Amino acid sequence: MSKKEEFFSYINEGYQCKGDFITLGAGMLGEETVTNALVNIPLKTLNRHGLIAGATGTGKTKTLQVLAENMSEKGIPVLLMDVKGDLSGLAQPSPGHAKINERHEKIGIPFNATKFPIEILSISEQDGVRLRATVSEFGPVLLSRILDLTETQTGIVAIIFKYCDDNQFPLLDLKDFKKMLQFITAEGKEELATEYGRISTASTGAILRKVIEIEQQGGDLFFGEKSFEVDDLTRVDENGRGVISVLRLTDIQDKPKLFSTFMLQLLAEVYETFPEQGDSGRPELIIFIDEAHLVFEEASKALLNQIESIVKLIRSKGIGLYFVTQNPDDVPQDVLAQLGMKVQHALRAFTAKDRKAIKLASENYPDSEYYDTKEVLTQLGIGEALVTVLNEKGIPTPLARTMLRAPMSRMDVLTDKEIQEVLSNSKLIPKYNKEVDRESAYEMLTEKIEKINKEKTEEDEREEREKMRRRTTTRSRSTRQNPIVKVLTSATFIRSVFGILKKVM
Repeated sequence: MSKKEEFFSYINEGYQCKGDFITLGAGMLGEETVTNALVNIPLKTLNRHGLIAGATGTGKTKTLQVLAENMSEKGIPVLLMDVKGDLSGLAQPSPGHAKINERHEKIGIPFNATKFPIEILSISEQDGVRLRATVSEFGPVLLSRILDLTETQTGIVAIIFKYCDDNQFPLLDLKDFKKMLQFITAEGKEELATEYGRISTASTGAILRKVIEIEQQGGDLFFGEKSFEVDDLTRVDENGRGVISVLRLTDIQDKPKLFSTFMLQLLAEVYETFPEQGDSGRPELIIFIDEAHLVFEEASKALLNQIESIVKLIRSKGIGLYFVTQNPDDVPQDVLAQLGMKVQHALRAFTAKDRKAIKLASENYPDSEYYDTKEVLTQLGIGEALVTVLNEKGIPTPLARTMLRAPMSRMDVLTDKEIQEVLSNSKLIPKYNKEVDRESAYEMLTEKIEKINKEKTEEDEREEREKMRRRTTTRSRSTRQNPIVKVLTSATFIRSVFGILKKVM
């Protein structure tokens, strides 16, 4: 048996699937693509999470696009974080190209240009279906972790939530929470001290500064109503294809706090909402997090622990998380260890630090007699990657240098006109884009503070009137004379007057 035939058997045995699957591309022996040596991913292990890594310009986003397309075709809904703004092209078919046809001939699968059902979402001022969540939905623990609060400050946040629950004050947006901080620092200080204990003004001030930090990054747009229902991420179209929800994030690359806040809330909400399903034949939802370092780079230790816990547990809900980033080191080791599929595009060795990173990255992959992983990582071309996934038994497949298939949809952004067409056909915009500002903690506390201030003013006025009355009474008593003294004084006065008159006359 020739080396090529051995390799063909190596790939086909390692990536064969009895159940439904997605074809990612064909294995490569050296620089040669081995036709029909197909690299397949079983649908049943897609919820075991994944990583797509590689240097800028090596094809990570197109790999994401290929995976999303094929999942959609299999009826699996997808959520994409579109940080660079180049994934909206999924809504239009690829115009095709001779090089695409050549690539697919080498792989051994036909190329079919296709458009896919997409929904454009937004958490900022960009056009799209508005994603919002209320402060109450975060809860005191998650909100405290996002704000990176101390233990004492976390206790104060818990008191705020408890007080609002006890008094039926809805905490919907950030102005509600800020008003509550104002209330417990001033007018409500004594009331809360009686029931919950003394609250430090310095601590409430520190919490307020953290809230303002989130607010300045656009949190005032994200917190509020109408809350987005995560079930709307799991829709399929009339042809049975999974809807691809594209979250436009091109204007928040410099707002990592808002991005990590949104991601953590979304994952927590999905985990709380979706039913337990274990290892079913296919996932309920796949979430791709592009530029994943934005989630992790400014996260506190407590926040990272929360993310790691959700990544470990959310698989059982039928949810797969796929992190897309330049270097595997951008993802914490405890998270990286949970990722069943790894697609590694080329890495560049320009510096000593780069070479060290490549050595570490190569150790994340199974050994193979066909590849020197460390060397191959610097030799991969655009649209090529080292791939390992979990087979149907949950065992890592052999390492495969893979010629990846091309996206079936447009590899470019939609025009403004095309975006407006997608938005006009949206079934979710009428549901979520009407701004709601019902009576909540802000209005109720404002009314309560006004009542307290009015009562205090009235009390102050009563006390002032009482003081005036006492002063008047005291003055009246001091000027009242004994009757005998009064008569004598009057007589003396008369005599004096008449004496003067008499003398004058």
